[in-house]
Amino acid sequence: MIGKLQGIVDYIGNDHIILMAGPVGYKVYTPETLTLGTNITLWIETIVREDSIRLFGFSTLSAQNLFNMLTGVSGVGPRVAMAIMGTIKPDTLMTAIATGDAKTIATAPGVGKKVAEKIIVELKSKVGGASFTMDLSSDGGALPDLLSALESLGYRRMDIVDMAQKLVSRNPTADVAKLVPMALKEISGNK
Repeated sequence: MIGKLQGIVDYIGNDHIILMAGPVGYKVYTPETLTLGTNITLWIETIVREDSIRLFGFSTLSAQNLFNMLTGVSGVGPRVAMAIMGTIKPDTLMTAIATGDAKTIATAPGVGKKVAEKIIVELKSKVGGASFTMDLSSDGGALPDLLSALESLGYRRMDIVDMAQKLVSRNPTADVAKLVPMALKEISGNK
């Protein structure tokens, strides 16, 4: 079984790359954003099915572990896990699971509300012990309310979730009334 590959990105497809490791080109499915011609190292997860053998590559072991956790959820296969990981940053995904934020998880292509809720139910206890950059109360603190307020103002969740998490972590005692103006200021400063 292949555990790790190092080589040059020779081709970039829609959902995979060809990684030249010596004289052999490996087709590797990856959520990573890569550049043609770069030398990279990927941790490999090999999935063997009756009709195929597929390699899934990740830049870190923690990303590989997250992929394995996602594919361990009933109804979540490698394609759905890759869609989630390609859309949502690992820290954001872990926080969404820990806080029960199904809306953020459902922003990934092919992931509906039911699948997002199933991921939360099956993985919440596994990520609950993980250390996050922000202090989370059992209900997620001000983050869900801040996200809802910004969405009601017309912002897309995927555009604001990382910024909102950082804002809540920097201001753990602030309520939504204080956080919304700070968020709007940060959003306008990023344009």
